[in-house]
Amino acid sequence: MGIAVFLRARDVPDFPSGFSAASALVRVVVLDEILPDALAREPHNPYVAVFAPLLIEDQAELRVRAPALWQTVQSAPLDADVRDLLAQVMEFWFFERFRDLTAEEIWSMLNLTTPIQETRAYQSIFAEGEAKGEAKGEAKGEAKGEAKGEARGRIEGERKAKAATVRRLLTRRFGLLPAWAERRIESAPIERLDTWLDGILDTPALEDLLGPAAD
Repeated sequence: MGIAVFLRARDVPDFPSGFSAASALVRVVVLDEILPDALAREPHNPYVAVFAPLLIEDQAELRVRAPALWQTVQSAPLDADVRDLLAQVMEFWFFERFRDLTAEEIWSMLNLTTPIQETRAYQSIFAEGEAKGEAKGEAKGEAKGEAKGEARGRIEGERKAKAATVRRLLTRRFGLLPAWAERRIESAPIERLDTWLDGILDTPALEDLLGPAAD
């Protein structure tokens, strides 16, 4: 029997018929039906806490609970690589939920005193993208106006940062990526990168997430 994991019940497809029936060959697991209770029962379980930014819909409640959730992952008795991966996933989801906050404001929300520019997660997710975004923004600003160039530079920087995150997390799951996957990730628009990031933890195979392999 296989297992299909969905964030919300509305994400479960209607077809094939009987997909979610008890006798189906694929068992459906809906996270927002089981994880809220699990989070209440096991608030110190890092594998449950990491999903909290997706499950706690109220922004104010999430801001209040964010420091404790972050510490749950940071202090978990896990291998360093596993703990680091959970922390990076949680941090990415915090940035997605609080898009109106700067990186420094999110770091402050988590009650951390280390300058964000010195943290591993910031450097791996944002530093490369920001550097390329600023460079491209300056070049476009000289040719077409500073404001327009900076805006495009920030967008391209965000896209490259997300592409780097997709590449890193997929490498963690599936090992060295084939050349076709590298090319597809590098050229993907932000919307597609967001879709891939949402599905990384659930996808059973690289091709199921990125599409069929190409020469």
